[in-house]
Amino acid sequence: MTLSGIETRANDVALSIFGALHPADLDGVGTLILLGPREPGFWATFTGSPEYRDGAPDALDRWSARVIGALAGEIGGRAFFPSDGPPYHPFFRWALDSGRAWQSPVRLLVHDTAGLFASYRGAIGLAERLDLPPVPAASPCDNCTDMPCLSACPADAMTGEGYDVPACKSFLQTDAGRDCLIGGCLVRRACPVSQSYGRLKDQSAFHMRAFL
Repeated sequence: MTLSGIETRANDVALSIFGALHPADLDGVGTLILLGPREPGFWATFTGSPEYRDGAPDALDRWSARVIGALAGEIGGRAFFPSDGPPYHPFFRWALDSGRAWQSPVRLLVHDTAGLFASYRGAIGLAERLDLPPVPAASPCDNCTDMPCLSACPADAMTGEGYDVPACKSFLQTDAGRDCLIGGCLVRRACPVSQSYGRLKDQSAFHMRAFL
């Protein structure tokens, strides 16, 4: 089993490897593989699923549990999800430890290919200690001279000082907040890496509705 082989299988179900690490805090796990949406193509796959169409709550979490759980079983691994808990798994720290994500100027995770649209749908732990590929030498933020994320929030709810969640939710319920609500968070959209990721507007709107 190799990471490239697992990536091919993940791509078949509209997922990509967002990072991998050798965790020190998971008994029996030699390699932890972090999975996120493969773009383009993820949204069409998810919206065609029974979870999306059945009208029941937590469609994306249920889809992730089914698909990643099946993939874990296929490759002889154990599935982990951000929604498991409490206590919750430390996905933020795992992402940092993978070497492919960093804390951005607005304190959200920024990923080397997904930018501020980083979304970890789950992880698979394998007993084997697989060889890991090289990772970027530095965060993309290090070479981002304009840092548009710092000034993109029209409600001043997300800045370098932190994230004021109540202010964000209040703004989303106003006419002025409609662009963020139906098009996705302007801070996340402002990131140059996010802009090349290919997330569809409908997917961002889905996440914003769930957040609100």
